[in-house]
Amino acid sequence: MPAAPNASSASESIDHEFSFSKADFDRVRQLIYQHAGISLHEGKQAMVYSRLSRRLRDTGYNSFASYLQWLEQSSGPQGAAEWQEFVNCLTTNLTSFFREDHHFHALADDLKAINARPIRIWCCAASTGEEPYSIAMTCHEALGASAPMQIVCSDIDTNVLNTARRGVYGADSRGLNHVRLRNYFLKGTGANEGKIRIKPELARWIEFRTLNLMDTQWSLGDPFHIVFCRNVMIYFDGPTQRKVLERIHRVMKPGGLLFVGHSENFTESKDLFRLRGKTIYERV
Repeated sequence: MPAAPNASSASESIDHEFSFSKADFDRVRQLIYQHAGISLHEGKQAMVYSRLSRRLRDTGYNSFASYLQWLEQSSGPQGAAEWQEFVNCLTTNLTSFFREDHHFHALADDLKAINARPIRIWCCAASTGEEPYSIAMTCHEALGASAPMQIVCSDIDTNVLNTARRGVYGADSRGLNHVRLRNYFLKGTGANEGKIRIKPELARWIEFRTLNLMDTQWSLGDPFHIVFCRNVMIYFDGPTQRKVLERIHRVMKPGGLLFVGHSENFTESKDLFRLRGKTIYERV
């Protein structure tokens, strides 16, 4: 969605069903930053209105001010559930199979060079599952079906994680060739015609869990050999990026590899990671 030229013009250009002031927008920005580390720019006012207005309809509030006041004061299971819906609305999920495919060519070579078993991989922005399943397919092609692999996949958005767990996609999904479609997917028939489902023998390597990168404690088990954290840091400001990198560094093995997005650069954190290849860093 193209950014609006500025917050005030965005507010004036929308035929508002609900009252939504500049103060409301600033409050949303503060809450999502505190809760998820996401830094929303001024030009995102129209996007915020579009996405959060669904929550107002579902909860019965007629203004953002009243909804946000209720959200901040809510507690218990109902409050936790609404905070999750709030975060789900404001996260962006853009993904496809084998996106930035040079990473998967590099991953295949790196997997063969790791002597330890099992190999542990963390995909920390699993979204709807295309990235973790691409990782699993690459592992299968590089090491075979019997390789001891542990792939932990997390996301802050519970809705996309549910899609990832199901592993069902359109048969015309981008990034898949005929060989991979045949080897790793089941074709839907009848009411499911035009859909594909990931095969159980590939899905068995993957564990999905909800995780907020802003949490100070991550219970992820043994250190990882490889971490995929692609196109996540672009939503964080500099201080937040540094905090997350420090926490990622702590859950990785020395010499482990960090795969990041094409527009992400962490050369200022040379004490944590050194550049090893095109958007691939090695843990110091």
